[in-house]
Amino acid sequence: MLQGDYRADIAVVGGGIAGCSAALHLAKRGFKVALLEARFVGYGASGRSGGQTIFGLAASQRALSAQVGREDARRLFDLSIEALDCTQALISTYRIDCDYRPNHVHVATKPRHVRELAEWVDELHGEYDYQSASLLNRDELQAHVRSERYLAGLLDSRSGHLHPLKYTQGVARAAELQGAKIFQNTRVLRYESGREVTVHSAHGTVRCKHLILCGNAYLNGVSPLLARRILAVGTYIIATEPLDPARAQALLPSDAAVADINWILDYLRLTADHRLLFGGRVSYSAMQPANLAESMRKRMVRVFPQLADVKVDYTWGGYLDITMSRAPDFGRLAPNVFYLQGFSGHGMSLTGLGGKLVAEAVSGTAERFDVFARLPHRDFPGGALLRRPSLILAMLYYRLRDLL
Repeated sequence: MLQGDYRADIAVVGGGIAGCSAALHLAKRGFKVALLEARFVGYGASGRSGGQTIFGLAASQRALSAQVGREDARRLFDLSIEALDCTQALISTYRIDCDYRPNHVHVATKPRHVRELAEWVDELHGEYDYQSASLLNRDELQAHVRSERYLAGLLDSRSGHLHPLKYTQGVARAAELQGAKIFQNTRVLRYESGREVTVHSAHGTVRCKHLILCGNAYLNGVSPLLARRILAVGTYIIATEPLDPARAQALLPSDAAVADINWILDYLRLTADHRLLFGGRVSYSAMQPANLAESMRKRMVRVFPQLADVKVDYTWGGYLDITMSRAPDFGRLAPNVFYLQGFSGHGMSLTGLGGKLVAEAVSGTAERFDVFARLPHRDFPGGALLRRPSLILAMLYYRLRDLL
């Protein structure tokens, strides 16, 4: 815990992957870094997620092209691939034991999705020269996921999955090895900006030249301006009891991670101890759904009826932050105050890259950071009282569309 006054070159707020990666890459460049985390490293979305490392952004490439043009949209896509490489490099360089496995499959649940996947693969091959993605028909898909629910798939060999809390804490340990100082149980209350930034917690302060805000949905009002541009959305996961290894392999023969392409999607993977981890459901009301474990279990059995006799050992949830456009929101609140937020459920690798890019920007080379910073963002409508009810009404449309 931070107690008393501390002086650093750079303060980072938020002990998720983005903050830990920023601390690591800055410390490697020789800066004195203080990372401040309200609870413990990995407490938020980084440590609770489904652990899927996937190419691309949550916003479609077509949407990105419309916002920033084809040239920058291509740069953003290429940076998302670098994000996968960055994840692999951190795991390898710092020997992070996080159960990484390659392969990811996006799957179709209706004929419309089959057409969308085929168009997506054509776009990836033709416009982005991304050849590791391939289209699987229903029979070919059985080599990766044995469920009658899915009609086709998009297999990507460069994407994969990992244990998110082990990975996040591994990046934090790497940052410490490079000299970063991590303060846990240190909630930031406010900061004062100027030529020097002063960051205040309940029991101490950090005075620094630069500040980087990486708290995302857990930033808790430290920056009202940033809070207006994201919305915290609840998402939920169950994990079964350990399965017999042969039974587990029969579900996912290639040990790939899987996600459907509905708006309200299901996603799943096996863990190192042969549990099925199954995620889905969202809560735009910020309230946990009733009978969560049982409702999640029903969704799982809809995908794998053969698991009807299997017990659920764990149920958990947490908040991710979404933007109006579903594109990440990187930028500056002042010349020496940077932020990373808005990964919109697609941040397991992008957060690590974001930390690397903000380290480059603080060091004076902001070209790559500014590719993201040029993305336009706006506040959620409705103000503090109506923004969430307005979004709930809007989401009804997408829920209905998932049924068609």
